Amino acid sequence: MAGNRSARSAIVALLVLPVVSANTRAQSKDSRPQAPATGMTTLGKRSFASRCAGCHGLDGRGGERGPNIATSPRAQRFSDRELMRAVSSGKPDSGMPAFRRLGKQELQRVVGYLRVLQGRANAEVLAGDPEKGRAVFFGKAACSSCHMVAGQGGFAGSDLSTYARALTPSAVRQAITDPTPSNARARMAVATARDGQRYAGLIRNEDNFSVQMQSPDGTFHLLLKPDVEKLEYEPRPLMPTNYGEILSRQELDDLVGYLQSIVANTQPQPQKD
Repeated sequence: MAGNRSARSAIVALLVLPVVSANTRAQSKDSRPQAPATGMTTLGKRSFASRCAGCHGLDGRGGERGPNIATSPRAQRFSDRELMRAVSSGKPDSGMPAFRRLGKQELQRVVGYLRVLQGRANAEVLAGDPEKGRAVFFGKAACSSCHMVAGQGGFAGSDLSTYARALTPSAVRQAITDPTPSNARARMAVATARDGQRYAGLIRNEDNFSVQMQSPDGTFHLLLKPDVEKLEYEPRPLMPTNYGEILSRQELDDLVGYLQSIVANTQPQPQKD
């Protein structure tokens, strides 16, 4: 018994959670049907943001009031049961209140989302079939023509090897089907220099005096505007905005599952203190 109390004290000393005001109430159960992975993770993120982020930060990497519980090897070694017990019991002398009134379900959500921040989400959280998603990534969706994963793919878009880390499946899916304006505005262009040489690629930077382009092979070209005779932009944005139409729901789930699996397979092993 003394050994268990000692271990529990060590855990709660690490997890110094913010003091919740008297007006804060336990979040009620969502009566709407939820997908097991997406719903639980979304609700866990909400609970973590309202109860834990004040000390540990939204990414769990700590702040002035609380330690890093996301990438800390020590935090990652605790079992889910130990974490739930620590959050439930708290440690008032360290500024951490007891959250037992939240109930088992919400405590599980908080710990589940912490595992997402740690990059240790369980395999069942995967949105779809990673193998089928890989075929979509390199095939039908042609994501690899712009994006690289695990050293394979194009240079025009961002490297997606760790993109899905700490994101819920629904957030990844939304980024695919409804890209942000900055991604949607990214354009390919063809520049014709006054000496007749042509450069085709993604516009990385442009101002009144110069334009920087990146070719599909990754090569950067810095062209001065006085040396450019013509600059023609592709009519469509680099990031397609119709993936929600050309891909089925299952294909989207598989694609998201593939991006999640890359993170899981490349997650570095925790180092010993």
